[in-house]
Amino acid sequence: MNLSRSDTPAPALLVGVDLGLPHFDHQLVELADLARTAGLDPVARLTCKRQAPDAALFVGSGKALEIKALAEAHGALEILFDQALSPAQQRNLERELGLPVYDRTLVILEIFAQRARSHEGKLQVELARLQYLSTRLVRRWSHLERQRGGIGARGGPGETQIELDRRMIGEAVRRTKERLEQVKRQRHTQRRRRDSGSHFGISLVGYTNAGKSTLFNALVKARAYAADQLFATLDTTTRQLYLGDAQGRGRSVSLSDTVGFIRDLPHGLIEAFQATLQEAAQAQLLLHVVDAANPDHPEQIEQVMRVLHEIGADQVPHLLVFNKIDDLPPERMPLSLHDHYLIDERPVERVFVSAKTGAGLPLLRQALAERALPSPPENWAQSEH
Repeated sequence: MNLSRSDTPAPALLVGVDLGLPHFDHQLVELADLARTAGLDPVARLTCKRQAPDAALFVGSGKALEIKALAEAHGALEILFDQALSPAQQRNLERELGLPVYDRTLVILEIFAQRARSHEGKLQVELARLQYLSTRLVRRWSHLERQRGGIGARGGPGETQIELDRRMIGEAVRRTKERLEQVKRQRHTQRRRRDSGSHFGISLVGYTNAGKSTLFNALVKARAYAADQLFATLDTTTRQLYLGDAQGRGRSVSLSDTVGFIRDLPHGLIEAFQATLQEAAQAQLLLHVVDAANPDHPEQIEQVMRVLHEIGADQVPHLLVFNKIDDLPPERMPLSLHDHYLIDERPVERVFVSAKTGAGLPLLRQALAERALPSPPENWAQSEH
């Protein structure tokens, strides 16, 4: 089930099917980024249009022959689809093409498996992979057709290998869920301790590679891993951030850097990462980081809001941070670094920054202080004199 992890990336053919959905990526740019991150080398790309996926091959028999010819011409050893494939479609395509076939879901799962560092993160990825695997047991293993029976045979008389594998995976899923539930209870206890005081929690959220970790490091002087790649950070990191205002008031708040989102983030991953994503759902403020230089940022905002809705965090107060203004051409530079942006017809406060150069960060700190610091009493100014 693992993609190539050798020193030499395996050549891969990228396939995208335009089913009439909005924002179809005709250049397969994001899929190519995912492929490289997972250790593949995109050597060719093919897109086609269909009104609906073919039940057997997703693309139809004629297009499958075209994919096979293109793969042979470019020496591709693996086929990567930009959409999720059913187990039957994946199996039929591999039989038709004679090559391993992966879908977007598996590639994202593979990246998460490579990047998870903490015990919790590894558990979350393992659960998502097990749930994905449980639907694809008949994909490649010829031994699954054999019967394992007889006295003393593992699994009981007449139990097929596939039934045994399903039972073993089911048990592994149950154990992993139990361990994650324990982690969730520990997080809840830690959060309750924090909330017993005057805790104010801020969570960074956003599309992957929007620069969340770079902004996190710039705000709290931390050394969290940050790189220009997809899903550079999977594990939640929390640090204290001191905020002060012009009147000399100040307080420390907690700032958490969370996993990035992406289009068509596998539902199994959203489910598995519930414990981590609860940091966002339980926060008092979300810093929604956006790559201002990416022309697709409106769609990326929409995708992030969709995941936030799924985890129950869409009603948490937002502050939009349009990052990477250092990558903007002069004609696209904002007239003001502080304004409002409409999300679902609601104006949301927005600040433009460059986490890389520090531009706009004082303005962001000021906006955070206004949110995090309690309003002074009306006679506060007089009482100071």
